[in-house]
Amino acid sequence: METDVIVAGAGPTGLMLANELGLAGIRALVVERLPARSGQSKALGLQPRTAEVLEMRGWLEPLHQRAVGRLEGGHFAGIPLDYGVFGTRFPYQIGIPQPRVEEYLEQRLAGYGIPVLRGRELTGFRQDASGVTVTVDGPEGPCPVRAAYLVGADGSRSRVRKELGVAFPGRDGRVSLAVADVELDDPGGILPEDWQLPSFAGRDGGGAFLLPLGGGVHRMLFGGPEQQGLDRDAPVTEEEVRVALHREHGDALRLKAVRWASRFTDASRQAAQYVVGRVLLAGDAAHIHLPAGGQGLNLGMQDAVNLGWKLAACVRGRAPEDLLDTYHSERHPVGARVLENTRAQGVLMLPDTDVQALRSIVTGLLETPEGNRRIAGMISGLDIRYPMPGAPEHPLLGRHIAGVPLGTGRGLLLTSGAQPVPEALIRPWQDRVDRTAADPATGIPGGAGAAAVLLRPDGHVCWAGPADGEGLGAALGRWFGDPQH
Repeated sequence: METDVIVAGAGPTGLMLANELGLAGIRALVVERLPARSGQSKALGLQPRTAEVLEMRGWLEPLHQRAVGRLEGGHFAGIPLDYGVFGTRFPYQIGIPQPRVEEYLEQRLAGYGIPVLRGRELTGFRQDASGVTVTVDGPEGPCPVRAAYLVGADGSRSRVRKELGVAFPGRDGRVSLAVADVELDDPGGILPEDWQLPSFAGRDGGGAFLLPLGGGVHRMLFGGPEQQGLDRDAPVTEEEVRVALHREHGDALRLKAVRWASRFTDASRQAAQYVVGRVLLAGDAAHIHLPAGGQGLNLGMQDAVNLGWKLAACVRGRAPEDLLDTYHSERHPVGARVLENTRAQGVLMLPDTDVQALRSIVTGLLETPEGNRRIAGMISGLDIRYPMPGAPEHPLLGRHIAGVPLGTGRGLLLTSGAQPVPEALIRPWQDRVDRTAADPATGIPGGAGAAAVLLRPDGHVCWAGPADGEGLGAALGRWFGDPQH
């Protein structure tokens, strides 16, 4: 078998990447070790920046229809954050179980002719100057597959990362917690009907936070003395769930059934390199952290959006020499920042009197406009600004512009004003960059004096300038390659 890109892993990151490649007309193949989607609720929220990216592609509304809740604003270790200060159309987290995100993304792949091969495990690979040969083991036995590139989106225990030999520095987990989807009897009527900020003020050194998922099912997050020291793969028992539920709620709630449960820790690690030749890492294969603030799924999906168009350009032979390296230089710092803030959140959630004093001070800081904006931007992803070396400085440069449709997966020159940028400047790249005028009533969002902006396929501004287009040609060549190729 031959294809352009092999994606190992059919989670949100791998499926989002496959969709980005399909949008660009690139052949791809998704290989998944599990024979079927598990049905476990897993991650639950889409942050504002992810919502903006999905809206940019025209994929948000179908996911909105699959949502089970909504959390106004965000939180930092349970301390409220206001996302509205960024002017986003989505100043909230969209509550949607991970399987529903995966189901939608996988359905989209059929339209691109991209298969998801389940029950097939990547068991090895070798790369050379022209591509990667991957061994895939399935019911029919081992099969070699040849591709130009391989992306490991195969989770925290990534086989691709281990085979690649990439260092995964960080620390092991120090605190063990459990999560379960449960059915409960609620004779006292105390169960929450709407999404609420998590509370981590558990009793007797533990806690049990509940979140409604619909259909009589609640997500239960808990951690206490009983969970510490247990192997991560040890089954979560009904008795554990019952003990945690009783400690927090007494006899007010009774456990009817546990649909699914698993353990997790506050382990924190990040791959030293996201790009090694023709093999790349994304999502949990590249970074693991405490799932605090609802960032993990979003971090991986945004990895995919950053990477997809760059891989497509490389496959087509249109990419500047170092384009793929910018995947690491742009996304590694974003991942490192998430690891840092989740470690900090983990400390603030510890049941310790001194920590509670610290938490009180942090709460006060986050109630200030400056403190809220700094941390809200970090958790939501709304403040991400990629470096754009060599480009003339401008307030929009490197930032994402929301509300501009980029459903083609191509670049876009967005213009405004009575003197449009000369057509001749962009004509050599018209096979990979579109051109449109901004709404005269609103102009370029956050335009800051720019007559035009050039957007990469991921929606980030890579040039902003005057109507004469000064510097535009250099930016087009930098991000979209030689127009002769």
